[in-house]
Amino acid sequence: MGSQEVERYFAERNLPYKIQFLEQSSATVALAAEALGVEEGQIAKSLALSLPEGVIVLVVCGTARIDNHKYKETFHHKAHMLSIEDTLAATGHPVGGVCPFGLPEGVKVYLDVSLKNFDIVYPAGGTGNSAIRFTPDGLQEATDGVWVDVCK
Repeated sequence: MGSQEVERYFAERNLPYKIQFLEQSSATVALAAEALGVEEGQIAKSLALSLPEGVIVLVVCGTARIDNHKYKETFHHKAHMLSIEDTLAATGHPVGGVCPFGLPEGVKVYLDVSLKNFDIVYPAGGTGNSAIRFTPDGLQEATDGVWVDVCK
């Protein structure tokens, strides 16, 4: 579970990405940005949400907020974040370490266009003290994520 699942995901797909383990917590956007020495917007925040057809992981820029109207227009359902317990059960990753890699089958990944505001973004690596360096396009390729515009 966690980082091991992410490492397996990268190995199975022959992806060159490496998890960077940090000495301090990166479980929040502010902590991750401080630990990495980057802007908060560069943290790729992964949110676990439920839709009638199942769980999705929505990855957004660290400073972005979901726009309820855009979200409902895109997904035809109100945004509903999973609880801490349900997030771990549905994604295999703990809150603070949720990422778009190594997810159970059927969990779809969506990437908000807010990530494209930065050349480099850092999603978590399956733990509350990890990060992985990506370009937005590299993140899309590594996740097969679908680009959406659902943030303010």
